[in-house]
Amino acid sequence: MAQGFRFVCNKCDHGIVAWDDGNPYYLESVTTKAGEVKQKKKYAHHPNHELLERCIGNDSPHLCLACGKDFMVDSEAPITACPKCQSNEITDTMELAGNSCPYCKVGVFSADPGFSVIS
Repeated sequence: MAQGFRFVCNKCDHGIVAWDDGNPYYLESVTTKAGEVKQKKKYAHHPNHELLERCIGNDSPHLCLACGKDFMVDSEAPITACPKCQSNEITDTMELAGNSCPYCKVGVFSADPGFSVIS
C-alpha cells in the first residue's frame, strides 16, 4: 500500500504531493528496429504485487532547493547534484518538511495535516 502526503510552504502556499513508495521499476528486454536488445524500465505500483516482486530499483521524485527543479533519482544510479543548476541542495520530496522553499526563498515546507491519501 502506498501513502501520499502534501507538503506546503508556510509563506507562498506552494504545495507538493509526494508518495512514500516512489516509482519502483523492473527491467524488460526490448528489441529495437535495428535488432538490438535493450533493457527498458517498466514501472510497477500497488496493488500489482506480481510486478512489484520483479522490481530491482526505484525512481524517486526529488526537488532542488536552490532552483526549484523537480527530477527523478534512480536508486541504482543515484546523483548528488541538481541536473539543472548543479547545486547539491537536493532532497527527496518525501523529506521536504523543514526545508526552505525554492519558489519564494522565504518560507519553509511542512506536512499538511489535513491531507493524506492511500493507494
